[in-house]
Amino acid sequence: MKPRLFQLLAGALTLLLLPPFTFAAPPAKTVLRVGHFPNITHAQAVIAHGLSRSGKGWFEARLGPDVEVQWFIYNAGPSVMEAIFARSLDLTYVGPNPAVNAHLKSRGDEIRVVAGACSGGAALVVAGDGRIKTAADFKGKKVATPQLGNTQDVAARAWLHGQGHRVTLTGGDAQVLPVANPDQLTMFQRGTVDAVWTVEPWVSRLELEAQGKIFLDEKTLWPQTGGKYVTTHLVSSVKFLKTQPELLKKWIAAQVELTAWIQAHPAEAQKILNDELKAETTRPLAPAVLERAWARLELTHDPIQDSLLHSAKDAHEIGFLRQPPELGRLYDLKLLNEVLAEKKLPLIP
Repeated sequence: MKPRLFQLLAGALTLLLLPPFTFAAPPAKTVLRVGHFPNITHAQAVIAHGLSRSGKGWFEARLGPDVEVQWFIYNAGPSVMEAIFARSLDLTYVGPNPAVNAHLKSRGDEIRVVAGACSGGAALVVAGDGRIKTAADFKGKKVATPQLGNTQDVAARAWLHGQGHRVTLTGGDAQVLPVANPDQLTMFQRGTVDAVWTVEPWVSRLELEAQGKIFLDEKTLWPQTGGKYVTTHLVSSVKFLKTQPELLKKWIAAQVELTAWIQAHPAEAQKILNDELKAETTRPLAPAVLERAWARLELTHDPIQDSLLHSAKDAHEIGFLRQPPELGRLYDLKLLNEVLAEKKLPLIP
């Protein structure tokens, strides 16, 4: 046998006797599923979603290459909390009343508030023709709210009750009508309702598009907190908090940094937010509405616990909660305070 042919046959035989090659698959990424509403009061999430969409992910850059952030958009608090229960979400931005209801429904086993996100932006708007000038003038009037039992609905009923009006689910001295925000605007323009208790950007739209006047800015109801009250906060599933505490801590730290960036770059932040709202809803906010609404909001990492606890007490007193709510386990701010301590910022008591 020729030497060259012998070498080729020997090499082939060696390859046949070797164990088969195995190619290691790249490690699977950790998927982090986050919910939010397409709303200015969820500004950090909307802006971050917009940055993710443009390939400049804020959270992605701070969580590392092994983490994939998936954003999910919701339009109502109950549905987003059901997604937490169904293990479809790990984190979500949501208002206080849906969080309270979910906490009570799950007997404290499913969710935790781990940080704040937004304060302010809610108001009672009345028709601009002067039909309502004092609290007594609400007798016989119709007041629209966004949803039965939501944060503004509870606030409206509690305030009217405090002014001496009898308010029931379907009637009373002043009738409270739960109506979706877009329908509120139409009904207000037609005079079908006399007032609306809602939150931005709808407060500004009622002013600018329907000539409404602010009768009461909700911040005036919170002297004990310096006019601050929770509009949106960050909620974690208990499972995610227990199994991925370091990842959650990184998220909270990134949100604190994003909030500071937004505050330092308001014009750029508003543009990103409005572009993302257009992508999510096909309709951006009018510049005048965005400017006015933005001025009434404060983005913050503080969950402003006192306002939520007071709102839950109101919900019980007006009959939405059968028993005084037990909310001792609703908050878990350990990771937030670790982040604040590392950044030398004041801790949340």
